[in-house]
Amino acid sequence: MINSTNQKTVIFERLPLTAEELKSMPQAALTDPFDTAALTVAALCRYPDSPDDCIAMLNYLRGPRPLSVFETQFLRDRLMGKPYKPRSYLAGTSPQNNYTPQTPYSVTVYENIYSRPQENYLTLWLESSGADSPRQVQLRCKPSTGQWFLWEQMLLADIRIPVADDPWA
Repeated sequence: MINSTNQKTVIFERLPLTAEELKSMPQAALTDPFDTAALTVAALCRYPDSPDDCIAMLNYLRGPRPLSVFETQFLRDRLMGKPYKPRSYLAGTSPQNNYTPQTPYSVTVYENIYSRPQENYLTLWLESSGADSPRQVQLRCKPSTGQWFLWEQMLLADIRIPVADDPWA
């Protein structure tokens, strides 16, 4: 666990399937940076079943800065054959249960002493049940609206494979 100065567990009754569903969620006002980070996980969970819906949700979370072609290719490369990566940030998952989350879905997001490198930027931390160290989501505030938009996510590095996929388990 991270030595956190602030943390929040964000709960979702269900994960959004489309950008419209995501926008209708209470967390989608994007005025709470912890909600934006948790919604990033929810959007990434959609990628294996519908890359287009995932990208539309991420573009909403990114506000005036949509994903580039390179960034969409990066998502494809990191998630191809590894649909469990984004689920590993949801409570109740582990390599042993093949990253099956408990419901309602929840994501815990942390802030620490390194989270505020400069004004209007915030780095938040999330723990993957398949990794030994926490991963980052960087957000940027738009002062005119008070909204926190996804600036960069570092959630898709490799993690332990599910036991069901491990020939050495």
